[in-house]
Amino acid sequence: MSITESKQKRIILIEDNPEYRRAITMAMERSPGYELIGKFGTAEQALAEMRSGTFSPGIDVVLLDLGLPRMQGLESIRWIQKFSPEARIIVLTQSDKKADVIRAIRQGVDGYLLKSSSMEQIREGIIEVMEGGASIDPDVAMYLLKQIREPDADFIEEPVTPLSKRELEVLNCISKGLARKEIARKLGITENTVVSHIRHIYDKLNVPNAPSAISTAYEAGILPIKEED
Repeated sequence: MSITESKQKRIILIEDNPEYRRAITMAMERSPGYELIGKFGTAEQALAEMRSGTFSPGIDVVLLDLGLPRMQGLESIRWIQKFSPEARIIVLTQSDKKADVIRAIRQGVDGYLLKSSSMEQIREGIIEVMEGGASIDPDVAMYLLKQIREPDADFIEEPVTPLSKRELEVLNCISKGLARKEIARKLGITENTVVSHIRHIYDKLNVPNAPSAISTAYEAGILPIKEED
């Protein structure tokens, strides 16, 4: 068991649907090691509490819906990053629209999961982002590869440094929604080696997380679209 897996994980949920909010709350209460320290129906309520310092000693992960009333989830990302810069952000939404996915990725979220995800997938996603990785719904990962077709001149500011063969293999695995443990098993390497490759990938592509790496690599032509097997 890793240090992250044994640590009490402090979570807040920003979700306007009362039924889904109750479902997540009940699931967290039955999950040892996960503490839901705040749940809010609007971004404004959550941000007010963050700004006031209510969540000392800090928040580990924010589960964020995009379709919120008044201030939308996408708009709230930069404020969450300002008031709780240590918190990882996992978008947890029904939206798999291209515009929403790309905007969230560009703003530096650490994960993008759909509400169809199981509670086990959400728990694994929380651990993944707390350990420095990213949690991407497999359907969203494939969506990124297949649907981002128009290059954006502003998206890649500098020429991309070519990745090594192994780094490209790791990035390809990430694009398929595989977690680090799965990548290690698939490639026959240690998890620490996977972490090292991921760090080098982020450095070479000048990106903060896995979703951005996938988009950047595809738009640069170094990660070709592949049909599902």
